[in-house]
Amino acid sequence: MKKRIALAGNPNVGKSTIFNALTGMHQHTGNWPGKTVSQAIGEFKYKDVEYELVDLPGTYSLISHSEEETVARNFLCFEKYDAVIVVCDSLCLERNLNLVLQILEITSNVVVCVNLLDEAKKKNVEINLQLLEQQLGIPVVGTEARRKKGIDRLLESLSTLEERKQSTVAFRYSPIIERRVEELENFLLTEKITKLPARWMALRLIEEDTVLEKEISDFLGFSIRSCELISTGSKISKDDLVAEIMKKAEFISKKVVCCKESKCGERVKKWDKILTSKLMGIPIMLGMLMIIFWLTITGANYPSQLLFDLFSYIEEYIVQFFEWISCPSWLNSLLVGGIYRTLSWVVSVMLPPMAIFFPLFTLLEDLGVLPRIAFNLDRAFQKCCACGKQALCMMMGFGCNAAGVIGTRIIDSKRERLLAILTNNLVPCNGRFPTIIVMISMFFVGVSANSGVSSLLQVFFLTLVILLGIGMTFLISYLLSKTLLKGVPSSFTLELPPYRRPQFLKVIVRSIFDKTLHVLSRAIIVTIPAGTLIWILANIHIGNFSILAHINNFLNPFGQLLGLDGVILTAFLLGFPANEIVIPIMIMSYLSLGTITDYSSILELKSLLIDHGWTMLTAINMVLICLFHYPCSTTCLTIRKETGSTKWMIYSMIIPTVCGIILCLFTTFIFRLIG
Repeated sequence: MKKRIALAGNPNVGKSTIFNALTGMHQHTGNWPGKTVSQAIGEFKYKDVEYELVDLPGTYSLISHSEEETVARNFLCFEKYDAVIVVCDSLCLERNLNLVLQILEITSNVVVCVNLLDEAKKKNVEINLQLLEQQLGIPVVGTEARRKKGIDRLLESLSTLEERKQSTVAFRYSPIIERRVEELENFLLTEKITKLPARWMALRLIEEDTVLEKEISDFLGFSIRSCELISTGSKISKDDLVAEIMKKAEFISKKVVCCKESKCGERVKKWDKILTSKLMGIPIMLGMLMIIFWLTITGANYPSQLLFDLFSYIEEYIVQFFEWISCPSWLNSLLVGGIYRTLSWVVSVMLPPMAIFFPLFTLLEDLGVLPRIAFNLDRAFQKCCACGKQALCMMMGFGCNAAGVIGTRIIDSKRERLLAILTNNLVPCNGRFPTIIVMISMFFVGVSANSGVSSLLQVFFLTLVILLGIGMTFLISYLLSKTLLKGVPSSFTLELPPYRRPQFLKVIVRSIFDKTLHVLSRAIIVTIPAGTLIWILANIHIGNFSILAHINNFLNPFGQLLGLDGVILTAFLLGFPANEIVIPIMIMSYLSLGTITDYSSILELKSLLIDHGWTMLTAINMVLICLFHYPCSTTCLTIRKETGSTKWMIYSMIIPTVCGIILCLFTTFIFRLIG
């Protein structure tokens, strides 16, 4: 029989690193039954004993609020397991001990893992692990998980845990509480209500409006309040119990933690004072984003051109091969002129910007800068009657809107979570960045200019587009909170992690394989059938025009009203599977033969667009409609899954599309008014 071990801890304590160090590659992920919260389960073997390690979502307390914390709480309270490893941050031991003491009320089979000792050493923080072990009465192990130091001692403590039975509880409450707990505990033992720890259950039952009363009754199979002794008697406020736990955690922390003067701590305070200040926080945030955009734009041009040349070179041999095997001309046109050239466009345009943007964005995350950006945006979201955590979801949307929607799980309030989901698509994802950048390069700066000034202008215009998306997020959040989703903002605690030196190799590998190639592979998979469909629509004729031309002509009046044309609207409609294929669809529509012609630079694309009536107004509205339109199919399915409602998915499609239409109508009216 495998021993089942729960891995618990606060967020940002290195719990996942401990999990990976113990299990290696012997792990799998999925969702908790009936929940959208992901779980990770791993296996490892030590001294001929097999273990199953369950990585619980990060939680600060067993008095849960969010869905993730509820999952962790319910597992620890009601599931069967052999032991718990509680990972603590050595720099925030007092706060972490709150969770340790709460878990000790459920089970004594606990090992405390004090992680990040290397960071504590840098800041001259010393922890007396032996004294901490004496205070808690359970094994305590210090680790540096990133270097795998202390993992062997952790495994040894886990294997000998059964030999060290805890004889006393972790701590005692005040005499008044203890008398009531002892009375209830004896009653539960006498009545043989022992499916749950008697002391823990007694503590929950003396709480006023305990959040676990229904769960306990469901677990036991009968209403616990039906017992006369339980239903009567004085009640204790949950705040009183929490206050005593916090007091005990503070007492232990002061005894075992020794903080010496450290210049490192002073430097962190100075940096925080700058990055989170009301005066400098937002400008610094914009400056960092502009630097990332500049590096992305300037760095992506050369590799994109190389990829174009490479695919053109390979295409010649593909054509020769099809001619050698006497391939029918229509099949040659479909495979080369349709699918291959569409794929080459997607890869050449998407891969270089993503390969630069994602590592840079991940570096900001590893440095600890992203939570500070969320802190700076919290005030704005509060004024919109939204939750400050929405800032984190919005930033995740820059990478992928589907990931941003999943990230809304960190928001406790259902109303505020819906706000974040409905507005997440108002910021551009990586699939829309290449199109926006190409439009800026062609019509706002000029692709023939290669000077540093032109690159800065590209960054400037792209930043304006980003700010427009963020501003629209604030506006729509405010309007929804006053109409469809009325309510007041809730408060939340945002932990600012310490500044850490990024692990550059891991950042590059993680960003390229987990993000860049994942997104690119999704785009390629969608592009193949989409490219085939577009080629069929472009090459099957009804009368003198192709099916695609009929669709374009049907949508053209509405497109002209918006300052666009029917081809652009058709491209966005048929590009629903993925935003990355909008431009290839436009190219296929504009060309009379229904295939993508050879191209070697963005200049040829610009010439093609101008030949088909594009103006500065068309380019502006193209950027607007690219920024504000319905989410891609992957994001829509994610919204449907997260909300459990088709209604909210439809709202998420309508809201950004209406914003785009209104803005296009406005710019078109202004342009035509001034001639």
